[in-house]
Amino acid sequence: MIFNFRYIRLVNLVYTLCFRNRSHYPRGAREQSAYKTESECFISMRLRYYHLFLFTFVFLLTVQTVFCEEADRSGPHITDIIVTTSDTHLLLFGELRNSLTKEMVDGLHSGIPITFSFFVELEKNEPNWPDEELVVFSFSHNLSFDTLKNIYVVETEENNNKKSTAATLDEAAQVMNEINGLRIIQLDRLRPDATYRIRVKADLYKKTLPMSLHTIIPFISWWDLSTDWYTVEFTY
Repeated sequence: MIFNFRYIRLVNLVYTLCFRNRSHYPRGAREQSAYKTESECFISMRLRYYHLFLFTFVFLLTVQTVFCEEADRSGPHITDIIVTTSDTHLLLFGELRNSLTKEMVDGLHSGIPITFSFFVELEKNEPNWPDEELVVFSFSHNLSFDTLKNIYVVETEENNNKKSTAATLDEAAQVMNEINGLRIIQLDRLRPDATYRIRVKADLYKKTLPMSLHTIIPFISWWDLSTDWYTVEFTY
């Protein structure tokens, strides 16, 4: 989590008001009586400041969390995950968002293929027992641009390296970003009423280029993106 230093200074100011030490102490009996009344008022005021301090801190913490979540959503992320079944398998649907940047598209049109790697994990959750890892695998989606035919070609590894063509980048990106009915595990390997957890993430990276091209293509450093893990728990 990232905190704004202006917010930290504000919290410090409220803290100072709440907990600063008093420098005056009474000496005579009359002054002690006045001081006692004044102290009661001061304690009451300090409690109000203390409540203000707690409210300010919690409020700023909430605001910072919301800002961080929104910032994370502006980058590549996986969303719309659906776990369902066919007659024989557990199926996974989902979508990768904010995956293509301008630099990626420029590189694609210059002849650099794009590869998205997806990672999937399935675990069974057992109360008071270590989770059991059932499935761990990965697959890739590859996007290239045919400059002669002026079309986009998408190859999906999970579909036996099936190749699809698209006339526009938007159509190609939709195929690149989709997890469409991915078979996770056979249903006869799942136990009824047991709790399971699926985790999904994606890495976006470049293919290795010859060293001679590193000085020709200026945007060689852009491809180093990945999503956070997206987790779904379900009971079969």
